[in-house]
Amino acid sequence: MVWGLAAAVVAGVVIPGVAAAGAPAGAATYEGSVVPTGGGPGALFFNGQDATVAEFPGVIAGLRAGGTRPEGQTCTGTVVAPRKVLIAAHCADATGTKTFVYGLDDLRDAGGLQVDVVEYKKHPSYVNFDQGYDVAVVTVDRDIALKGGAAYPAVATSADAGIAAPGKSGVGYGYGKKDFDDNTADVTLDKATLPIVDGARVCTGVGAGFQAATMTCAGYNDGRVTILPGDSGGPLVVDGKIVGVASWSRSDFKWYSVYGRLDNTMGDWVKSQIGSTAGLTVSPTGGTVAVGNHVSATVTSSTAGTLTATGLPAGVKATFQPTSITAGGTAKVTFEATTAATSGTSDITVSAGGSSARYALTVTGGGSQPTFTLTASPTALTVVGGKYASTAITSNATENLTLSATGLPAGVKATFQPTTLPAGGSAKLTLEATTTAAPGTATITVTGTNAAGKSATATVSLTVEGSTGGVVVTASPSSGGGNQGSLVQTSIRASGGTGNLTLTTSGVPTGTQVQLNPAVVGQGGTSTVWFFTSLNTPVGTYPITVKATSADGKTGTTTFTLTVTPFGVR
Repeated sequence: MVWGLAAAVVAGVVIPGVAAAGAPAGAATYEGSVVPTGGGPGALFFNGQDATVAEFPGVIAGLRAGGTRPEGQTCTGTVVAPRKVLIAAHCADATGTKTFVYGLDDLRDAGGLQVDVVEYKKHPSYVNFDQGYDVAVVTVDRDIALKGGAAYPAVATSADAGIAAPGKSGVGYGYGKKDFDDNTADVTLDKATLPIVDGARVCTGVGAGFQAATMTCAGYNDGRVTILPGDSGGPLVVDGKIVGVASWSRSDFKWYSVYGRLDNTMGDWVKSQIGSTAGLTVSPTGGTVAVGNHVSATVTSSTAGTLTATGLPAGVKATFQPTSITAGGTAKVTFEATTAATSGTSDITVSAGGSSARYALTVTGGGSQPTFTLTASPTALTVVGGKYASTAITSNATENLTLSATGLPAGVKATFQPTTLPAGGSAKLTLEATTTAAPGTATITVTGTNAAGKSATATVSLTVEGSTGGVVVTASPSSGGGNQGSLVQTSIRASGGTGNLTLTTSGVPTGTQVQLNPAVVGQGGTSTVWFFTSLNTPVGTYPITVKATSADGKTGTTTFTLTVTPFGVR
């Protein structure tokens, strides 16, 4: 682009040059190997700005075997789900094996995550770029976690009709050409702001013509700021949503930029192909269970972690099989309602690996919901091993309530003073942690029950910090590997000492980038660690040390064994 992006595939029907007088001018895609007609470089192609993947974490470079640009850069796409890339349909048309590389500001740099194409699905109405419907969704062979733990970019649909109306401006970005003849062979990421124009009025007389139903026109009639070959498939973003993918322009590229339009049924089709972008999902999202029975659901996660359920009503138990989930794996959660459960609907949160999803559980056949409530103040406590902390329990009940506490972690004792909460009064809950209590955070449920058996609950979050000894660090899994240019992932858990723990790594092989998400965890917290190997990472097995340092200076380590195999070996 005038500000650069990965080249797209050359459509077989591109007509180079300018048409004869009286005929429409030729149209061309922004695929990387397309050569603009009609002149050399000019200043109008240098009005973009440097950009980074940290700024646009969804951007990904499309590569093609035999592509004429450096590294075979051909198109630019957007990672819109763990294994889904949004791009232009015409990017599939040029010959040569297609791959993608993620995570680089400059494609000449070492590193990045390389992924292979599993399926390249074009819009069912696509015929040729200048006929409209120039959009596709690519499925790749492994999960792509966005840098910095960023959320996957949102795509406009028919619900956003009018979001890209003329008069607004959009931001585009990509790895394409930065000068007319690609003399600089620049494959860095660039960005630019383009005004959206009335395409039906001004973007006419080129190729098969502008079609407002499937296209959006942006930029300037002289291309003073424009995208160039290599930017095909790159996004146009308005109000935080992708409203178009780079499609075509006049064959000299000194004209407007035409994007495949998404704020219509084309975007609806894209959304149907993407599916869920959530790191964790529960299916179905809700269920009904009678007291004395159970109901189950399936949990799917794109990240590894220990499964937990919070917000469970009194008398309901959640069981996970297995108790931990792997990246891309599934688990079964079963909600069991005892005969003591009360009727009603509760919003339960299922979590793992830093992601969560909601499940609406309706209990039937139980007692009626209580007419009183129970509260704790404060609702969160921190205690060092060998010490205690307290919170006040109150209720609006007009009768005495018997108090109890569940969910206590090992080594923690709960004491109520008094054990019966008087009507209109308060009670003190003291949580005492022994020196052997494991560091971490637990949710404790306090229940108040009246003489008729009706109850209400309140929750208290308790964080236990280690009093003595070092820091305990674990890796799950403790080893992993892949080809050069692949991503390897593990989950690190740390506890001990006092305060938050800072994570660092050592022993990482050359040509490998490490990302800790997050780099600082609370007591008992987990961090997802990504190792981005590159084609420059030597083949071999490497013991990598992960170190955790607590706020009071205590440390602990664990070893993750990384095995790197030759590129292309399965």
